[in-house]
Amino acid sequence: MVEQPTPHLIRVRVMPEYTVTVGAGVLASVPQSVGERHLALVSDQTVADLYEAQVAGALRGAGAEVASFHVPPGEDSKSHERWLGLLRGFVRAGLDRDAAVVALGGGVVGDLAGFAAASYLRGLAWYLLPTSLLAMVDASVGGKTAIDLPEGKNLVGAFWQPRAVISDVRTLRSLPSRAFRQGGVELFKTGMLADPALLDRFDAGFGPDAPEEELAEMIARSVAVKARVVSADEREAGVRAHLNLGHSLAHALEAVTAHTLPHGEAVAYGLHYAAIIGRRRGLADVSDRTAALLAWARPAPLPRVTFDDLAPYLARDKKNRGGRQRFVLLEALARPVIVDDVDRREQERAWELLEEEVGR
Repeated sequence: MVEQPTPHLIRVRVMPEYTVTVGAGVLASVPQSVGERHLALVSDQTVADLYEAQVAGALRGAGAEVASFHVPPGEDSKSHERWLGLLRGFVRAGLDRDAAVVALGGGVVGDLAGFAAASYLRGLAWYLLPTSLLAMVDASVGGKTAIDLPEGKNLVGAFWQPRAVISDVRTLRSLPSRAFRQGGVELFKTGMLADPALLDRFDAGFGPDAPEEELAEMIARSVAVKARVVSADEREAGVRAHLNLGHSLAHALEAVTAHTLPHGEAVAYGLHYAAIIGRRRGLADVSDRTAALLAWARPAPLPRVTFDDLAPYLARDKKNRGGRQRFVLLEALARPVIVDDVDRREQERAWELLEEEVGR
């Protein structure tokens, strides 16, 4: 029998503390982490077809009662209608305060199920089993849960920490290449913020077929960065905002396109946009690196929108304070800074340059 590599364990030191487990085949360990006996297992239909039987079977084999809930794949499921539907489903399933929610899927499922857990009976325990690279390196750490409004992404939600996160890199084998690349963008962002060695892993051969040990190590390194930041600033009062590098424009692009531009691809454009602003301000010129990321990520064409279309969403960005729009930029690799004096003309000129440099 081939011995499995030891999983990576990363502690997230918030209240309550929890562990992120990253490795190959770790879905089998789910019953060891979930102590509640009455569970709501939330997934989207695509992921459910692949992994629900394995996870639900393991939990039932350990003596748990499992009620399954499915939502359609995609960002549209982060709506108040789906959230309310889950809450009413929990009532019908007889969930009480000793029950727990298990979220199996990507970032949409985690955000939606986590917010349902946070709001049902004023808060149920919940566990996160991310199955996409984007969820493993980003959405699974930090306890941010949310749904969207027509006016913008993630405008309704709660900080609600999971009891445990279990990331099985084998689920990435079933991930389409485009979805894998979206998660890779967030890995790249982490490298720019705090671990430049991650940037060296990006080449034409990095994809879902990379060795399991390499995938687990890269994800664990990214999670460790985010865990350190979240542990220092759980409610995003300070340094946690650094994790939003590239996200100001990204969330605006997602909203203005009604989420037809996927998150990871929007972040790739947002990283290059932030690099342009930084370059023009005499900060670190990382635009060659972000241009290389765009070539690797191969996002959909930049949407045919004007800056006037984007401006209202940028003005509603969650990082903004006191009526001032705040952007995360880089003084150097691994040295992020928050600035709040990027006026409209500067933002608009950066948009014009982005259009010129990436085409449509």
